[in-house]
Amino acid sequence: MPNPPEIQVHIDGASRGNPGPAAYAVLVESAEGAPLAAFSRCLGEATNNVAEYQALLAALEYALAHHHPRVRVLTDSELLARQILGHYKVRSADLKPLHAQARQLIVRLEAFSIRHVPREQNREADRLVNQALDAAERKAGFSRAAAVRHPEPFETLRISASYQQGILKPHHQLPFEEGEEVDLEIRRKKQMGKTA
Repeated sequence: MPNPPEIQVHIDGASRGNPGPAAYAVLVESAEGAPLAAFSRCLGEATNNVAEYQALLAALEYALAHHHPRVRVLTDSELLARQILGHYKVRSADLKPLHAQARQLIVRLEAFSIRHVPREQNREADRLVNQALDAAERKAGFSRAAAVRHPEPFETLRISASYQQGILKPHHQLPFEEGEEVDLEIRRKKQMGKTA
């Protein structure tokens, strides 16, 4: 019985700030290069390397869920490729559990290979991951704008005060705590009988 066909998976992970807003992208192709699937996901705050590992995990989970037992992964992360191949030790506490999880998924496949490629050969996965990050930033921007349009409720206090020797002196004691910040809106009374 012939072996099932191999799939080729381009993966990429990125973080803006490292750590900062992070995402991954996965692009799945047949052995002949025909597109099978493409997906991306935002991860919240993470490092580049965590995002790269999350991309690999997503690719492996996709392959297993869709009955593709032969997988070739292409990544522009040399660290990821070399750690999975056993050429580099995994020293980062953040990466150790992700590395172990990846190894557990890999052993469930019939065939697996991973290769480091230049970024130019991973351009579509890179585009997808940046598209996901851009969308997340736009959404966060809308959330911040909404917060500005709908500020927290505040208590309004009305007092009168006199301006003496460069200091505004309230006529009554104010119920503020030491160091409390307040916004002031000052309404100046018209001075009757004064001429310019």
